[in-house]
Amino acid sequence: MASYRKFAYVYDELMEDMPYPDWIRFARTAWEKLGMPRTVVELGCGTGSITIPLVNSGFDVTGMDLSPDMLAVARRKMEQTPRGGRLLRDGSVRWVQQDMREWVMPEPVDSVISFCDCINYLLEQEDLTRTFKRTFEGLKQGGTFLFDVHHPNTLKRYEEDQPFIWDEKSVSYIWTCERDAYRNEIEHHLTIFAREQEMGSDVYRRFEETHVQRAYDPEWIKVELTKCGFSQVNYYADFEWVEAGEDAARLFFVAVK
Repeated sequence: MASYRKFAYVYDELMEDMPYPDWIRFARTAWEKLGMPRTVVELGCGTGSITIPLVNSGFDVTGMDLSPDMLAVARRKMEQTPRGGRLLRDGSVRWVQQDMREWVMPEPVDSVISFCDCINYLLEQEDLTRTFKRTFEGLKQGGTFLFDVHHPNTLKRYEEDQPFIWDEKSVSYIWTCERDAYRNEIEHHLTIFAREQEMGSDVYRRFEETHVQRAYDPEWIKVELTKCGFSQVNYYADFEWVEAGEDAARLFFVAVK
């Protein structure tokens, strides 16, 4: 995997404004409606910004990611994060390098989550179908599958609004996009300048990252989840339990086994 190597070590600084509490809030709301889990698998856990708060809230979480560098950052963050001493029982965490299309656990789990548009990194329809089937098989009966994806129109907006520039003292980037309208697939090109210490002086290392995402018709996703055996399949808009329209940026899917 070419992406999320050097990028992993500046990812949290670049993404510090991401609404991680809103993802956690959405998951908790879904669980309150459909059943509170004990065991959770997070597909595409990245640097653990959702995993770690869930662990410190008492859940037993397995964070899975394809990038060993992202997992290395997540482990380090977990070690440096104070545990919730007020809780009657802290949760537990395992970090596992696995492909979400083929993930496996020793025992079925209560819930599977995948946020921050991780599913959009699956570039073929069969990749989504494989992930949905594997997730259905990895859940207990009554278990929940929660994930978000970009609305197809979001990729159009990325193309229209580019380039994106971030300029801070320790890290900067230039981000441009190229979209394939036929596949509704977008290629993100990032040129990143990260500050490092070398012989007592600040130097800036330049490196390149390319990330490709594809958006899918939400009704097609809903049908594929149903074909895999999921019931009560619904999707909502932008962290809220409201119907998704064409102006939605993110679609949140909730499916029950």
